Amino acid sequence: MKKVGFIIPWFAENIPGGAEAELRGLVKNLSAFGVAVEVLTTCAEQFQSDWNINFYPEGMDTAEGVPVRRFPVRKRDSKTFDEINNKLMQCIPVSIKEEDIFFREMINSPALYEYIDKHKDEYSLFVFIPYMLGTTYNGCQICPEKSILIPCLHDESYAYMQRLKEVFPLLRGMIFLAKPEYDLADKLYDLSKVDARVLGGGVNTNIAGEPARFRKKYGIKEKFIIYAGRKDVGKNVDTLVKYFFAYKIRNPGNLKLVLLGGGDIFIPHRAKSYIYDLGFVPIQDKYDAYSASLLLCQPSLNESFSIVIMESWLCKRPVLVHANCSVTRHFAQESNGGLYFSDYFEFEGCLNYMQSQPNLADGMGENGRKFVLENFSWDIIVEKYMDFFRQVSV
Repeated sequence: MKKVGFIIPWFAENIPGGAEAELRGLVKNLSAFGVAVEVLTTCAEQFQSDWNINFYPEGMDTAEGVPVRRFPVRKRDSKTFDEINNKLMQCIPVSIKEEDIFFREMINSPALYEYIDKHKDEYSLFVFIPYMLGTTYNGCQICPEKSILIPCLHDESYAYMQRLKEVFPLLRGMIFLAKPEYDLADKLYDLSKVDARVLGGGVNTNIAGEPARFRKKYGIKEKFIIYAGRKDVGKNVDTLVKYFFAYKIRNPGNLKLVLLGGGDIFIPHRAKSYIYDLGFVPIQDKYDAYSASLLLCQPSLNESFSIVIMESWLCKRPVLVHANCSVTRHFAQESNGGLYFSDYFEFEGCLNYMQSQPNLADGMGENGRKFVLENFSWDIIVEKYMDFFRQVSV
């Protein structure tokens, strides 16, 4: 099999984002197992940066021990793009013309597309991630018979765009990280001629935490629940803060909430004595925090996978997820590694149940760890991907 090219708009070690982290782990581990991989990306820095700016030099680079080809971005009409994107974010219908503008003024690199077209015979496959970005939409149409998509799909307005419904049925294959993600795609797109499979995502399973070390370093002696990840409305963290604020009014015990990660979220002044925002912490401190916690709460409504859930389980702690996120609820149910809530009173009930039943909470954590080790360790995932790539290569 010839080399496999992975296309993502930005790529570097340690840049934030679930799709970015998943791809870093995937190419690193595929390469370690002897697969010839190469990342094709732009010179843009990351999702949060200005997509008009070429941050990295054009040409060959290396990251995560694999070769990376960087191509310059095309200047874009940011104002027009933002107007259409704001409509989509508010679930306001857009026209086909507006969809075309969206994909044209999204992050793009004509030099990248030209390279794919000229060098397609050197690659067995091109793997695009995630689904709604310009490099994916425009790049996968160059040679769809060699194009594989890892969509990281959410039930959101972008997923319903007509142009995606026209393009995705032409692809060679699609890889899903969870069964509910596949179910959504199968509902939205005609996948009858697409080799679509649920292969899952990989996780570094060689992690462990020390509760006492975290408590000593950060001076947190009481029981606490934890959130780890980007702190913004898009991750539904505002709901978690609001619910926990209400919980403390109705249940004035010693339970705390610890927030880890970047971003800003409003915390009422009265709540700062029991909601601690620690920001970014060293990765081992994060594992120690999981281990010291009562549980991890992942309130996001839109996930195609969740590395933090897997990490919490590897540290033997249960999770609490939102019932309206089909993927995280599916993981909690399949593993018997956590509970889920759909409103405040269910949230309150889950917290009180976990505190009153410590043995059951510990058992859920153990169930979750077993679930991760049996399904998402990198050796298992890499074998699935390698087998799939061999079957669909042309």
